[in-house]
Amino acid sequence: MIEKSTAVLTGQHFMSGDIACAEGAIAAGCRFFAGYPITPATEIAERMAERLPSLGGTFLQMEDGIASMSAILGASWAGVRSMTATSGPGFSLMMENLGLGIMMETPCVVVNVQRAGPSTGLPTLVGQGDMMQARWGSHGSYEIIALCPSSPQEMFELTIKAFNLSEQFRLPVLLMADEVIGHMTEKVIIPEPAELKIYQRRQTTLPPEKYRPYHPEEDLVPQMVNAGAGYHIHITGLTHDEKGYPVISAEAQQVLVQRLIDKIRRNRDKIIMFEEYYMEDAEIVVCAYGISARTAIWPIRQARQDGIKVGLLKLITVWPFPEEKIRNLAARVKALIVPELNAGQIVLEVERCAGGKARVISIPHLGGATHDPREVLRVIKEII
Repeated sequence: MIEKSTAVLTGQHFMSGDIACAEGAIAAGCRFFAGYPITPATEIAERMAERLPSLGGTFLQMEDGIASMSAILGASWAGVRSMTATSGPGFSLMMENLGLGIMMETPCVVVNVQRAGPSTGLPTLVGQGDMMQARWGSHGSYEIIALCPSSPQEMFELTIKAFNLSEQFRLPVLLMADEVIGHMTEKVIIPEPAELKIYQRRQTTLPPEKYRPYHPEEDLVPQMVNAGAGYHIHITGLTHDEKGYPVISAEAQQVLVQRLIDKIRRNRDKIIMFEEYYMEDAEIVVCAYGISARTAIWPIRQARQDGIKVGLLKLITVWPFPEEKIRNLAARVKALIVPELNAGQIVLEVERCAGGKARVISIPHLGGATHDPREVLRVIKEII
């Protein structure tokens, strides 16, 4: 299920997270981008507009986020790997068609470079206030995959991972970056194409008369075909049967929606990623993601110099949430500290999974700037 990428700018580069994201998409085989310029994600669109035409790809500037999401869904069904990039207001506009993409089981990638909100908020300044919207923003019952990079290098790598997961599990995958990571400029190492693992879309080998667009394989994910390839397909956001035809009944809803949920839940171990630092003897754990994980490193090192046993759990996959990991940690540590650039969102998931076995302490910040690392250090020391 692996194919090799082309048009990869290999070697060491000094580039921003947004540019690294665009290069990751191209390395993953993305050849269609539709979007509307919006700070702080515009550089992704600009880079794609510059690069795609020379690769035989297509860049479309749409009129808004609604149209952008519609366009990448259509391009995906035409057989092209597709992506859009936005920030808070545009992300809100995309929510209806995000649900459409989930119901139609359409692989694509949506990048949200978060800024401080609500509404127009602080367009040029950092926030992490869209994390719960990423999980619950569309209506109905469903599961989603959302990844959080904490460096330009991870912007490159996780964009490729997002495309791989979208193709493997047939759904839109979210890359939940933030303004600081998007605009931060660091060294990015881009491997040779032969070193990149790119998941190939599982195209059916069945003849047209036997193919059903929504007949699941063992892992609950159906095979796909491209629109216009000679197969009779019916694709709809309505509750449907395996042929794609609408069936308006509770029984059909139970079968379809439960499968959409289970294809993610039953494959959690293949999806969830996190990194651990200083965790072998940790009695206190800082649980963070994105730029907030970066700002937690200095206070953790300072506290360890003072003899405090504290570690970092950096969330890479935020949705589905690493529930089992948090439960296991809560059973052996004193406290879990959650710094995030919002009024408290992911901390609620940590608290739920901890189940009262360990203290859970929120360090909220409403955005516009990152946490002062000294504040995180102060909270760590107050626990002792």
